[in-house]
Amino acid sequence: MSRILAIDFGQKKSGIAVTDVLQIIATPLTTVLSKTLIDFLKKYMEDEEVETIVIGEPKTMDNKPSDSTKYINPFIGRLKKAFPLMNIDRMDERFTSRMAFQAMIDGGLGKKARQNKELVDAISASLILQTYLEYKKK
Repeated sequence: MSRILAIDFGQKKSGIAVTDVLQIIATPLTTVLSKTLIDFLKKYMEDEEVETIVIGEPKTMDNKPSDSTKYINPFIGRLKKAFPLMNIDRMDERFTSRMAFQAMIDGGLGKKARQNKELVDAISASLILQTYLEYKKK
């Protein structure tokens, strides 16, 4: 089997998470500058087989696209151009940053570590991916 990769896309930085090859567990991978994200993915996929890329879909509380959508949609266009055969899915990302922050507290991380936005982005990506895995099981 191959991995599933998730992206919590941001204007400046994007969190990335991946599954194990059995697609059971989502794990934070890293955070990269969004302007270098496609190059990072190309390099990553030289070494790892990825069957699907899941991208967080930001929505408002009334289930409408958020303002961030205007930055994510052009990125998805570039992603489809760079990886034309790749399966690309979307997953609701509401509350993932809050949940990531709470997971850091529950995990015993100190205040300084919790202020690390890059760590929050990578954990958010893993929450998006874990939600996707659970959705796929149903």
